[in-house]
Amino acid sequence: MDQKSSGSPEKITYPWQKNYPSDVNWEKKYQGSAHFNLLDNAIKDFGSNTCSYFLGKELSYQEIGDLTQRVAKGLQDIGIKKGDKVGLFLPNCPTYIYYYFGILKAGGVVVNYNPLYTIDELKFQVENSQTKYLVTLDLQVLFEKCETLMRLGVLDKTIIASFPALLPAVKSIAFKLLKGSNLAKINKSDMADRCILEKNILNNQGDPTPVEINPDKDTAVLQYTGGTTGRPKAAQLSHSNISIQTQQLLDSCIMLRPGEESIIGILPFFHVFAMTVILNMGVGIGARLILLPKFELKDALKLMKKTRPTLLPGVPTLFNAIANHKPAPLETVSDLTLCISGGAPLPLEIMEDFKKLSDATLVEGYGLSETSPVLTCNPPSGTIKPGSIGVPLPGTIISIRSIEEPEVEVPQGEKGEICAKGPQVMPCYWNAPEETKNVFTGEYFRTGDVGYMDEDGYTFIVDRLKDLILCSGYNVYPRKIEDAIYKLPQIEEVTVVGIPDEYRGEAPKAFIKLKENEKISAAEVMEFLKDKLSKIEMPEEIEFRDELPKTMVGKLSKKELRD
Repeated sequence: MDQKSSGSPEKITYPWQKNYPSDVNWEKKYQGSAHFNLLDNAIKDFGSNTCSYFLGKELSYQEIGDLTQRVAKGLQDIGIKKGDKVGLFLPNCPTYIYYYFGILKAGGVVVNYNPLYTIDELKFQVENSQTKYLVTLDLQVLFEKCETLMRLGVLDKTIIASFPALLPAVKSIAFKLLKGSNLAKINKSDMADRCILEKNILNNQGDPTPVEINPDKDTAVLQYTGGTTGRPKAAQLSHSNISIQTQQLLDSCIMLRPGEESIIGILPFFHVFAMTVILNMGVGIGARLILLPKFELKDALKLMKKTRPTLLPGVPTLFNAIANHKPAPLETVSDLTLCISGGAPLPLEIMEDFKKLSDATLVEGYGLSETSPVLTCNPPSGTIKPGSIGVPLPGTIISIRSIEEPEVEVPQGEKGEICAKGPQVMPCYWNAPEETKNVFTGEYFRTGDVGYMDEDGYTFIVDRLKDLILCSGYNVYPRKIEDAIYKLPQIEEVTVVGIPDEYRGEAPKAFIKLKENEKISAAEVMEFLKDKLSKIEMPEEIEFRDELPKTMVGKLSKKELRD
């Protein structure tokens, strides 16, 4: 970084400052607040506007606010005190919204749970986080897992909300008649005495006792990491982390129209990207939140055609799936103005394919659970560099550090570990002091990603440190191989992992999914790559598959392929 003297103290200037959008103030100083204020402010400004649209039923911001107040009071009445952990074991639905803010207003800490987790994964997370209650729906597929956790003695109680009550009246009756077998028989459970029906939580005047929040010190959310390198760790996100992150995003997306946007929630709220960019940012501008409880591409496209969202946050595989859908879903994307890609690197070919379909601005952002999660983004109102993760959000500093000596910053343009400092970065992991120590170098959080910064301050990711393939002592980056393979028009998805090799130690292997009705041989792929990769980067093996494994949010997953 450059240091320039302007009178007394030396002022550090950063490469991104000279190209930062003129309408966004990177030097802005942020003040954190109790995060539930976000909903309170939305109710004041947009009380009569639709907050949630779920399977045909709408609730206004005022209605969501009233439910939030009653949840907060009900939780306090059953003994929830400041700092107590309450888990959300829910798909995307209005219940998530009013319990999320209700828990915070009661003084509790939200713990996000993936409904698809196994009992062993849930047991670890409940015990590790010291979760006292789980909030779920009366769907058998969800309740039976909570029932097992209570039976095992790791969970105290479960709060159960009604799924049929979330539906329009006619759909609710039809569901009970035609799909009643999907509902849990709670009163027949041997754990019935440890279940609390939502009606008992909501049976109050909605007057919770105010809880004094220190935004910088009090935890709002425990967000568990993906656990791709061992047991998941819980990022301890404060009220300041999350409230400031929301403001950073709103400041960066100045083209958004408060009270007029519709944002579609395809990504699950229990994932930090969706929690922030759909729920928190959506509430911050009084947007209509269109909620999809389970992702199926055809259902998502049908919902988009019906509801006409203006904002679409997603992962690259979502934009890829939409772009490759036949026939082209033009009506579903015609009202989109801004699409935000995150969760995984966005290949240039996917970006170009999607832009052929939609006139919406598509930008790539970057972050991690530990950073609330967004650190950088291509500025929607500034220069967008395809292949880049953009410039730091306001108040955020990105520093590229030596992989061997993380306290040393590398010269501009050189590859190193991406490190970050900003008000959205967690203070620590929950109950994991050693892991916390290892992930910081001074004030900077170590992301574990390898990248470089160009002269304009835009950062480019090369790969994950843990994904590096060591071939004969050389670093081979899977993403470079993947990007080269994506240039083939027949390719829909590709993932490259390292496999054992007697001679080189490790060698790259490419797993490929072809587009529908396309054909290409492994030999043809190798021939295509000859002038695009060095000999050491060339895949040792190529395997074609009908499907590639993905995480719950739709990111391509290397873990299963390595295993």
